[in-house]
Amino acid sequence: MKTSDAHRATAAAVFTATALQLPVEEVVVLHDSNKLTLRLLPCDAVARVSPAAKQAAQLEVELAQRLAELDCPVAALDPRVEARVYERGEFVVTLWTFYAPVPPGSPSPVEYAGALKRLHAGMRRVGIPTPHFTDRVEEAEALLASSTRTPALADDDREFLRGTLRSLRQVIVEQSRAEQLLHGEPHPNNVLATKNGPMFIDLETCCRGPVEFDLAHAPKEVAVHYPDADEDLLRQCRILALAMITAWRWDRDDHLPNGRHLGQEWLRQLRAALD
Repeated sequence: MKTSDAHRATAAAVFTATALQLPVEEVVVLHDSNKLTLRLLPCDAVARVSPAAKQAAQLEVELAQRLAELDCPVAALDPRVEARVYERGEFVVTLWTFYAPVPPGSPSPVEYAGALKRLHAGMRRVGIPTPHFTDRVEEAEALLASSTRTPALADDDREFLRGTLRSLRQVIVEQSRAEQLLHGEPHPNNVLATKNGPMFIDLETCCRGPVEFDLAHAPKEVAVHYPDADEDLLRQCRILALAMITAWRWDRDDHLPNGRHLGQEWLRQLRAALD
C-alpha cells in the first residue's frame, strides 16, 4: 500500500481490535502488498486489512470457516472474536490466529505436498461459488491492455505477455481433465510453517481449475510428491503462472519491493521457457 494508505489501514486495524477488547500497544508489519497484514501486540492477533472497494474478505472468511470444519491445513480465524469481516471507514479488517515460527527448513517438500493434497481433498467438499482460473488470467490481460495502468512496459513486451496469456489459457482449458476448487496461489509465501505442520493462508485467491494450476505456484520439488499430476499440463500452468505474476509487476500501483527488476527478469525467463 501507499504510505498514506498504510497509515490509515493500520489505524483501522488498531481501532477494530481495541473495540473488540483486544489490547494493542505495538504493531508489526508482516506483509504489505495490495493488502496489509499486521501482528497486533500484546493481544497477538493477526489483522488483514484491505481497501473496501478491492477485496474478497467475505469469501476468505467463509472459506476459512468451512475448511477448518473439514480439518484442512488452513490458518484459523481468531477464536476470541466473531468470525466476520469488520468494516472501518474505507477499509475492511479480518482477524486471524498468530502462529509462532518454527526453525528454518520447514516444511519439507513431502510435508508441503501432503498439506496441499489435504487442502485439495477438503476443497472438493466445499460448494462455495468462486471465480474460474481463467477469470484471473483475464484480469492480467486487462491490466496489460491498459498502457495507463502499465506505462513502463515496452510495447513488444506487452504484446508478448498478452499473447502468452491468451494462448496458454486456451491450451490449459483444452488439456484439463478435471477441475475443482483451488487455493489459487499456494506459493511458499502463503504457507506458514507451524508446530502443527504447514498451514495455508490468503484464501481470497481461490478459484476453480485443474490441480496443476495450484502446483504451478509451489516449488518444483513439491510437485514430485503430489500424486497423479499431469506433467505436460503442469509445465503449461507454470509458464502461465509466471506470465501472470510478470504482468502484475508492471502495474503502476504495484509496491512489491524490487518489483520492476523482477518483472524484467521474469520476462527473460518466460522467453527462455517458450523458446
